[in-house]
Amino acid sequence: MKKCILFIATILLLCSSVARADALKDEVETRHKARVVLIDNYIKSLESFRPLAAQGDAAAQFSLGSIYVKGGGAQDYQEAVKWYRLAAKQGHTAAQYSLGRMYATGKGVTQDYQEAMKWYRLSAKQGDEFAQFLLGKMYATGKGVTQDYQEAVKWYRLSAKQGDEIAQFLLGRMYATGRGVTQDYQEAMKWYRLSAEQGNAVSQAKLGWMYTKGKGVTQDYQEAMKWYRLSAEQGNAIAQYNLGAMYAMGDDVIQDYVRAHMWFNLAASKGGRHAKDSRDRVAKEMTPSQIADAHRTARDCEKKNYKDCESISY
Repeated sequence: MKKCILFIATILLLCSSVARADALKDEVETRHKARVVLIDNYIKSLESFRPLAAQGDAAAQFSLGSIYVKGGGAQDYQEAVKWYRLAAKQGHTAAQYSLGRMYATGKGVTQDYQEAMKWYRLSAKQGDEFAQFLLGKMYATGKGVTQDYQEAVKWYRLSAKQGDEIAQFLLGRMYATGRGVTQDYQEAMKWYRLSAEQGNAVSQAKLGWMYTKGKGVTQDYQEAMKWYRLSAEQGNAIAQYNLGAMYAMGDDVIQDYVRAHMWFNLAASKGGRHAKDSRDRVAKEMTPSQIADAHRTARDCEKKNYKDCESISY
């Protein structure tokens, strides 16, 4: 049983890059939207900024562009691009980032990664940490520019040092994989931890994996469990799966098939085929009563939004 679960766990960890990429994409979108939503704190109406914007005030132009992006009955990406461009040409850092974002996503303009790179670079050179992160990401993926991992590391590092949690995660991954830098698991751990401590679920799951494998740190299953739990409580399917695997194998925890089945089931509900296979394998070792308890705890865990799920009695 233990060997079967370990095999499936290994496969998942090898195949999890797509899941991490999806989670990262979602997080980038969420953070970009949050940056725009912040404007609500001081924008009272569309027209209040128009006179100043028309007079050339860069801050007002940027705010006006952001209102058009957010909408609220006035969403117009082309108008947003118009005002962002006017502010960006005056050197407004956030407008340069936002204009680059419009070109990267093809909103209000024809998608153009080279033009996106141009505006991200201008903003990044002025110290915008999110523009620095996105510039690094474009170098890493080769969008709008020749792929260059060393340049990616350069921009990730600048952003990471300012505390950007996604840049910290990606810089950690560059060190873990040896792309653009000499492979260094200890350095990877440093950046993963900084990101994880800010609550980044993907980094928390990765940190748990590093402790499981003893990469850059002494192997420590209890520490791995700690980070998997934090990530799993945010709904991260990879962490939920790996928690299930640790309970199934009894790695430095009491072997608990009900908990294993619960976490596998929660991960499987997000479409994870390996999680479903592992859940079904564990179920073969369980009594009907235990399986019923596992399904109930999974339902209760979802109702609790994954928080404190291991306190659910059975």
